[in-house]
Amino acid sequence: MGGMEAHTHQLVDALVRRGHDVTLFASGDSDPALPLHAVADRHYEAVLPWALWHGTADLTAFQDAAFGRAWAAIVGSDFDIVHNNAMHPALHHWALRDGLPMVTSLHVPPFAGLARMVDICSASWLRQTATSHSHLQSWWTAPPASASVVHNGIDIDRWRYRPKGNGRAAWCGRITPNKGTAVAALAASVAELPIDLYGPVDCQTYFEDHVAPLLGADCVYHGHLGGPALIDAIGAASVLVATPMWDEPFGLVAAEAMACGVPVAAIDRGALREVIGNSGALSPSADPAALAEAIRLALLLPRELCRKRVAEHFSITKMIEGYEAAYAAAMAARPSSIARTAAVLA
Repeated sequence: MGGMEAHTHQLVDALVRRGHDVTLFASGDSDPALPLHAVADRHYEAVLPWALWHGTADLTAFQDAAFGRAWAAIVGSDFDIVHNNAMHPALHHWALRDGLPMVTSLHVPPFAGLARMVDICSASWLRQTATSHSHLQSWWTAPPASASVVHNGIDIDRWRYRPKGNGRAAWCGRITPNKGTAVAALAASVAELPIDLYGPVDCQTYFEDHVAPLLGADCVYHGHLGGPALIDAIGAASVLVATPMWDEPFGLVAAEAMACGVPVAAIDRGALREVIGNSGALSPSADPAALAEAIRLALLLPRELCRKRVAEHFSITKMIEGYEAAYAAAMAARPSSIARTAAVLA
């Protein structure tokens, strides 16, 4: 569906290739090539779409039941480590209660329910990783010893390099106010550059009131693409426009575009400065005119520079090494009876 789901798919695949024995707890309609243990027949977006059902008892019950089934299977097995890539607060309580080593990837800023549970469920076998240094600081002014930074990794073989752009901008993400889709479209118009929009409509009202009126020959919405089609679309662009209206913990689409050689023009929020580095230009605000200037500057950058930055800082190997260090630290506090995992980590 989006960045977290793509990250999970990539993480599982990379861990298996690294020699780990992995079980993925996810919806039954996930990629059948993955080592899947289904906790629901279909993902919640296909059953109770977030845009219509968020905050309702029905969606809460659906998620509670799915995570409950996952945890029941986990405690009934002999797993050495749980990698929590979800935002369900109860997982932290369960891991503490049952003494199971767990590493949690914190993909979001600290919101009330999750932040409180992470804070009160403290143990030497419970570790947390943030996706950037700025993200880590948003969770803790003085990060605990249990927390570390593991940048998201990009599969640069999959997000292949494209030496030339098509003269158009691209924007990709969930179409919702905190992703700033309309700001990107307005800025591209000021910069006199056509723009292509990709992603699921997460807020129908925002799309109808703020995005749809901007659509036309120079601002085209292509729907929700995935897989090779999305890679081709992003890689073909001359610049990616990133418009977080919140403190973005990482900005996966920016790194994916850079891997293709596409420079990034972004609003300077959250981790975007840390991710983009010398491979783009930043706007100090969401003002379309300021972002348009960032677009113009980004277009001047050599595409090979963008690819090089991702290869050096955001490779899958670096990401897996960071997670393995966290796994080893969590497992050391609750020694495993299974020698093969320790051997792989060594």
